[in-house]
Amino acid sequence: MELADILAKGSVIACAKVASKRQLLQLLADKAVDLVGVESHQIFETLVSREQLGSTGLGNGIAIPHGKLEGIAGVTAVFARLDQPIDFDSVDDQPVDLVIMLLAPAGSGADHLKALARVARLMRTDNVTEQLRNTRDTGKLYEILTAPIEATNAA
Repeated sequence: MELADILAKGSVIACAKVASKRQLLQLLADKAVDLVGVESHQIFETLVSREQLGSTGLGNGIAIPHGKLEGIAGVTAVFARLDQPIDFDSVDDQPVDLVIMLLAPAGSGADHLKALARVARLMRTDNVTEQLRNTRDTGKLYEILTAPIEATNAA
């Protein structure tokens, strides 16, 4: 599974201005409404419920909030690059500035896990995270995120 399969060009937020984890989750939920056809409050509650199980802040300034929802067609992603890092209760206690939210259909076991693995692998690539942090252009962020893994490793 490639990120281009689940991340639309219009679902990249270049310079998100949020001050808290709740604000960020709300921003992501609002952005996902048109992509998945589910109301913002449902998406937000799904993300908050998942965070209550344990933070999706992976460390190194990266978070992958995710959840499963009834009534959506497939795995969908939204990316946000934050203007200022925020506290996200990450495993390394470091603030977060790069966030990819994943939403999956309620019955999707393998697809959800494949998407999580793909995103986590991409975000562990130092030159990718460096490139993401060094641009404020939505189109360029999308290009970086959707480049084949071989290309991101070679850059």
